[in-house]
Amino acid sequence: MAVYDYDVIVIGSGPAGEGAAMNAAKHGKRVAVVEEQSSVGGNCTHKGTIPSKALRHSVRQIIEFNTNPMFRDIGEPRWFSFPRVLSRAEKVMSNQVMLRTNFYARNRCDVFFGSAEFADANTVMVTGTVKGDETLRAKNVVIASGSRPYCPADVDFTHPRIYNSDTILKLNHTPRTLIIYGAGVIGCEYASIFSGLGVKVDLIDNRDRLLSFLDGEISDALSYHLRNNAVKIRHNEEYEAITGDTHGVTMTLKSGKKIRADAFLWCNGRTGNTDKIKLGNIGLEANSRGQLNVDDHYRTSVEGIYAVGDVIGWPSLASAALDQGRAAAADLLKTDDFRYINEVPTGIYTIPEISSIGKTEEELTAECVPYEAGQAFFKDTARAQISGQPVGMLKLLFHRETLQILGIHCFGDQASEIVHIGQAIMHQQGEANTIKYFINTTFNYPTMAEAYRVAAIAGLNRVANL
Repeated sequence: MAVYDYDVIVIGSGPAGEGAAMNAAKHGKRVAVVEEQSSVGGNCTHKGTIPSKALRHSVRQIIEFNTNPMFRDIGEPRWFSFPRVLSRAEKVMSNQVMLRTNFYARNRCDVFFGSAEFADANTVMVTGTVKGDETLRAKNVVIASGSRPYCPADVDFTHPRIYNSDTILKLNHTPRTLIIYGAGVIGCEYASIFSGLGVKVDLIDNRDRLLSFLDGEISDALSYHLRNNAVKIRHNEEYEAITGDTHGVTMTLKSGKKIRADAFLWCNGRTGNTDKIKLGNIGLEANSRGQLNVDDHYRTSVEGIYAVGDVIGWPSLASAALDQGRAAAADLLKTDDFRYINEVPTGIYTIPEISSIGKTEEELTAECVPYEAGQAFFKDTARAQISGQPVGMLKLLFHRETLQILGIHCFGDQASEIVHIGQAIMHQQGEANTIKYFINTTFNYPTMAEAYRVAAIAGLNRVANL
């Protein structure tokens, strides 16, 4: 068995693993990356973020073609199958793999394709590689093994009509009806995607409102637009049984309801990928969700062992995972650019999309903070009218007395891009982070960015009227 010595071993090549590996390599460290799949990128590239967002983009284009009167001169509305739309996503995935493969090659990181197991705190065994089993040794190990859908034992995921958020990418037909169990971010995104393809969707939520961590007004807007696209949302429901047959799937709810559809998609919870890496050999134990506890420097309880990304839980976002990986590498390298990732914008790629950062109205009310809100509705902006995307709004929450920006909430086309303008100002020091910046800055016209000026003026007018 071959034995190789490195400075850092990274388990997983998703965003978290990539961030750790690249930062360590840039500082001259010898880095080994272990990836269980046959190519780099992790579940983010192959099963999660990239495919679902590429699917969403294609569906948005289909919706625009089928609803924009201008396109009637070209031809009649068209129907597109799920496999056909998925084929475009696969091209994006392939491009991402090629890009990331070049990252590792250019930075001289050795990538081992196989399964990682701890022998001890400084030794990782890699099984199933093309060269057979191999042994890697290093002073530091970064666990970035990601997560997978939680699959309860009483649901038969081997049934050809029952899917989870990973296996749905193998769907080779377009169902007429679909049940989605779980109305978190992933469930809501897939509800948008399938309803955009003309599928009748039942979205089952075990809470009393969608995405309760969002500002209430934004959550309500999402509910409205999903229902407007024929998604039936059922709140405060839990499943009793899920059974599939040759023609469809029947879900029995604890409330006594029975729902039947052509296919079923499970989107309720995720589990950290820690069950196969033999944590017991180094004295680590994952929680009931397969996640690892870390301190504010991403260090586990074992010296030299770090954990980042989905495997540590919140916020389970690719953007945060990449920064967490870089931060963990900064800590083990003892460089001065470490930062703890705790201020992360939310990006939800429903149709229309949602993005926010900072406090919600509900949080500020509970904290007795004297705040005011300024809003800009996209239907009133020239750029949204030109692009034919009038749905949505930008909401700025700010302190009534200091005018400091406290929260930014955006719903509509390009929301995940628009939010970053406000994020940059929100993080400035002193008077630079007040809404006056948006009034005293000239924005290009027509742009979506000018919504900040409109919202700021509207907010200041509410303060001035008292």
